[in-house]
Amino acid sequence: MVRRIYVEKKEGFDTEARALFRALTENLHIAGVQRLRVLNRYDIEHTDDATYETAKRNVFSEPAADIVFEEEAPFGDAFVFGVEYLPGQYDQRADSAVRCIRLIRSDARPAVRFARVIAMEGTLSRAEIESVKRFVINPVDSREAAAEKPQSLALSLETPPPVPAVAGFTAFAAGEAEAFLRRGGYAMSTEDLLFTQGYFRDTARRDPTLAELKVIDTYWSDHCRHTTFNTILDKIDFGEGRCAALVRAAFDRYLRLCKEVYGEETRAVSLMDIALIGAKYLKAKGLLPDLDASEEVNACSIRVKADADGAEEDWLVMFKNE
Repeated sequence: MVRRIYVEKKEGFDTEARALFRALTENLHIAGVQRLRVLNRYDIEHTDDATYETAKRNVFSEPAADIVFEEEAPFGDAFVFGVEYLPGQYDQRADSAVRCIRLIRSDARPAVRFARVIAMEGTLSRAEIESVKRFVINPVDSREAAAEKPQSLALSLETPPPVPAVAGFTAFAAGEAEAFLRRGGYAMSTEDLLFTQGYFRDTARRDPTLAELKVIDTYWSDHCRHTTFNTILDKIDFGEGRCAALVRAAFDRYLRLCKEVYGEETRAVSLMDIALIGAKYLKAKGLLPDLDASEEVNACSIRVKADADGAEEDWLVMFKNE
């Protein structure tokens, strides 16, 4: 059985509703809203009566600050719509509620679905209502929630159709490739795209799908692969002045450390190598025995022995990661 509750902040605690009211009147210039309410709607499944009653008072609401309505909430003539996360998006409120219910009863396996409900009273045109929805609902991660209570919270997803190939990709001329990049909003350069084109033309011998191109575009982005930091620096000009002298001195120190770390090996100079040379030097000197070494040399992690229920296990501790 799915239970539904609405939780609304009492007057004086309703800061979210007041802030949204100000945003609609001041940013969207909608003067017809006379009253605005924000309610948190929870659908709960797989809980017994006692656990539900405890969670209702201690997980989903705070008696001193909240008003709780079960199954239905009084909206009168207000225009009401709900906002929920898209399937697959992480919902922190729902997840936290599940975890808290399991603290109440360790063998519970509850399901919770959350929606933020907006109720507006006043005189609003259809265009103003749509404007409010566009303001409140971010289509990247959210959608308008159905008003009806579901019979079950089990997630049912349709199998998407196959992703079509980008027809003619392997035959694009240079000018067509540049136009394709602009149309698609890709982060990769024209050279990157032509390299990708060569792979699919000569090795895969087919046109790629849009999904494949987007994955490559993301994986090769500056954020993921640090293309700026990994760019080979083959000509460096320090300029003139005191700051230039300090930078040159730091670079000369980097070159000295390279000889101690790499020996006679020839290494390409990059901002990434400059940033990591200090840690590499300390590791080479035996001063960082617990530093984890992997292909992702920019990741900061150390190896530790952890006690897991009386058994010693090897763990990595991440003290800085993106």
